[in-house]
Amino acid sequence: MRLFLLLSFSTLMLLEGYMFTYETDKQTLLEFKSQVSKGKRAVLSSWNNSFPLCKWTWVKCGKKHKRVTGLNLGGLQLGGVISPSIGNLSFLISLNLTSNGFGGTIPQELGSLFRLKHLFMSFNFLKGEIPTSLFNCSRLVELHLHSNSLSQVVPWELGSLRKLVLLDLGRNNLKGKFPASLGNLTSLEELSFVANIMEGEIPNDIARLANMVDLQLATNNFSGVFPQAIYNMSLLENLNIIDNGFFGSLRSDIGNLLPHLQGLFIGNNSFSGAIPATLPNISNLQNLGMEINSLTGNLEFFGALSNCTQLSELLVAYNRLAGDLSTSIANLSTNINILELQSNFISGSIPHDNGNLINLNILSLGNNLLTGALPTSLGKLSGLEEFSVGSNKMSGEIPSSLGNITRLESLWLFNNSFEGSIPPSIGKCSHLLYFYLQDNKLDGTIPQEIMQIAPLVLLNMSNNLLTGSLPETVGSLEHLGTLSVAHNRLSGKLPETLGKCLLMVQLDLQGNSFDGTIPDISGLLGIKEVDFSNNNLSGSIPGYFANFSSLEHLNLSINNFEGKVPTEGKFKNATIVSVSGNINLCGGVLELKLKPCKHSSFSKKVLIGISVGVSALLVLFIAFVSLCWFRNRKRNKTNEASPSTLGTFHEQISYGDLRNATNGFSSSNLVGSGCFATWSFEEFYGRV
Repeated sequence: MRLFLLLSFSTLMLLEGYMFTYETDKQTLLEFKSQVSKGKRAVLSSWNNSFPLCKWTWVKCGKKHKRVTGLNLGGLQLGGVISPSIGNLSFLISLNLTSNGFGGTIPQELGSLFRLKHLFMSFNFLKGEIPTSLFNCSRLVELHLHSNSLSQVVPWELGSLRKLVLLDLGRNNLKGKFPASLGNLTSLEELSFVANIMEGEIPNDIARLANMVDLQLATNNFSGVFPQAIYNMSLLENLNIIDNGFFGSLRSDIGNLLPHLQGLFIGNNSFSGAIPATLPNISNLQNLGMEINSLTGNLEFFGALSNCTQLSELLVAYNRLAGDLSTSIANLSTNINILELQSNFISGSIPHDNGNLINLNILSLGNNLLTGALPTSLGKLSGLEEFSVGSNKMSGEIPSSLGNITRLESLWLFNNSFEGSIPPSIGKCSHLLYFYLQDNKLDGTIPQEIMQIAPLVLLNMSNNLLTGSLPETVGSLEHLGTLSVAHNRLSGKLPETLGKCLLMVQLDLQGNSFDGTIPDISGLLGIKEVDFSNNNLSGSIPGYFANFSSLEHLNLSINNFEGKVPTEGKFKNATIVSVSGNINLCGGVLELKLKPCKHSSFSKKVLIGISVGVSALLVLFIAFVSLCWFRNRKRNKTNEASPSTLGTFHEQISYGDLRNATNGFSSSNLVGSGCFATWSFEEFYGRV
C-alpha cells in the first residue's frame, strides 16, 4: 500500500511539473522571499516585478524555456523558513541554501523537483525528519544536509536514489540503525553519518558500494566487529570510524585489501590485537589514527612505515604498545608533523638523532617508561609547537637548547626526575602558553625570563626544590590563568603585582615560606581556587574574598593570620573556606569552630590609646586647675600685706609693749627723718 502511494505521488508530481510556467516560477520565488526574515530580505531586493525573473540575483534560468534551473543562496545568512512553494520550481536542477539560518522542517514538496540533481542545505537550523518524498528526486546526485538538527531515523527510501554520488547527513540528531537499503546506492562515493546517535552493526549490504572513496561514520554508537564489508571497498581513500563501540582486531592483510587508503582513523574504540604488518604497504598513507584502543605489540612497524613517504600523522597513543623507542622513528617520513605515542609502555630513551623529524609540530611521548636525559638535539626541531614527556622516568638537566624552539606553545616536562635549574633560555619561547614543570627535582630560583613570556596561560612549578622569591614581574603575565608554585622552598613577601593578573583562575602558593601580608588581589574577580596554606603569612584576612563570585576553594590554613574572620559572602560557606591552624583568628561562621572575638588586637590598641589620651588630658586639666588655685592664693597673700593687715598687726601689740621695747621712744630707735620732721616709733605709731 505504501509503495502504491509513493508511486501515485511520483506520477502526480511529474504531471504537475509540466503545468507550471515562467510566471509560476516568479510567484514561487516571491512567496519564498516572503518567508525569509524581514531583516534579511535586503539581499533579495532585486526580486520584484520591476526586473525580469532571469535578471534576479542568485537566480539562474534555462536558455530555452526561461525557467528557473538554479537557485544559489548559499552563505547569505538568510533566516526564516523554507516555503513549501519551492516545490513549484519544476525545472530546478540545483538548490543551494547552505550556511543560512533557515529553521522549521524540510518541505515534503521538495519531492516534486524531479529534475533536481544538487541539493545543498547544510549549516542551517532545520529540524524534524528527512522527507521520504525525496525518493522521487531520482536524478539526485548530491544531498547535503550536514550540521542541522534533523532527528528520527534515516529513511530507507533514500536507497532508491541510485544516481546518488554524495550523501552527507553528518552532525544532526539522527538515530536508529544504518539502513541496509543504502547498499543499493552503487554509485555512491562519499557517505557521512558523522556525529549522530545512530547505533547497531554496519550491514553487510554496503559491501556493494564498490565505488566508495570516503566513508565517515565517526562519533556514533555503532558497534560490532570491524565491518567486514569495508574490506570490499578497494577504492577507499578515507575511512573514519572513531568514537564508536567497534571491537575485535583488524585483518592482517588490510594493507593489501585497501591499497589506496590515505586516511585511516579507528581511534577511541575497543580494537585489540597487533597493528597489521601490511599497513606499511599502503604507500599513499598520510594519516594513521589508532589511538585509544587496546592494541598490542612492539614498535617494529615504525621501521616499516618508512615506506609511507607521505605520512604526516601517526597517532597510536593510549594503547598497550611496548618496546624500546628505537632510532627507527627518525626514519619516518619527512612530512610527518604529528607523532603521538603517549600512554603506552614504551621504554628506552629519546634518540639523539632527529633524522627526518625536522618538520614535527607535535611530539607526545608522555606517560611511558622512558629513561635518560633530554637530548640537546631537540633544539633543532624549530617547528615544534607541542612537546610532552610528562610522567616518565627521565632525569638529568633540562637542556638550554629548548629555548631555540621559539614556536613552542605547550611544554610538558612534569613528573620526572629532572634536576638542576630552570634554563632562562626558555624565556625565548615567546609563544608558550602552557608550561608544566611540576613533580621534579629542580632547584635554584625562578628565572625572571619566564615572566617575560607574555602569552603564558598556565605555569606549574609545584613540588620541586625552588628557592628565592616569587618574581615581582609576575604581574606582567596578563593572560595567566593558573599559577602553581606550591610545595617548594620559596620565601619572602608575595609581590603586589599579583593583583595585575586579572585573568587568574587558580592560584596555588601553599607549602612554602612566604611571609608578610596578602597583597591586594581584589581585582581577580574570576578566580576559583586560592591556596595560601602552610606559609608564614600574617595580618588580617582581606574582606574582598567574600565578593569573589566564582570562588570555589579558599585555603588560608596554617599561617599567622589574626583578627576576625569575615562572615559575609563566600565566608558563609565553611566548605569553601579553610582557616585552621591560625591561632590568632577568631569569629567567622560557627562551622569554622573558631574562638569568639572579645576584642580584636586592633580594638585593644585603640582602647589603650584612648585611655592614655584621656588620662593625659585629665592630668593637664588638674595641673591647670592647680596652677590657677596657687595663683589666686598668692594674690590673696599680697592683699594681706595691705593697711588692713597692718591694722590687724597694730591691734595685736600694746602701746606699753612698744614703749618698753624702744626705751621710751629713745632717739637711738629713730625710724627715719625727712625735710620737715623727725619720726620716732612713738610718733610713727601715733600717725598710723
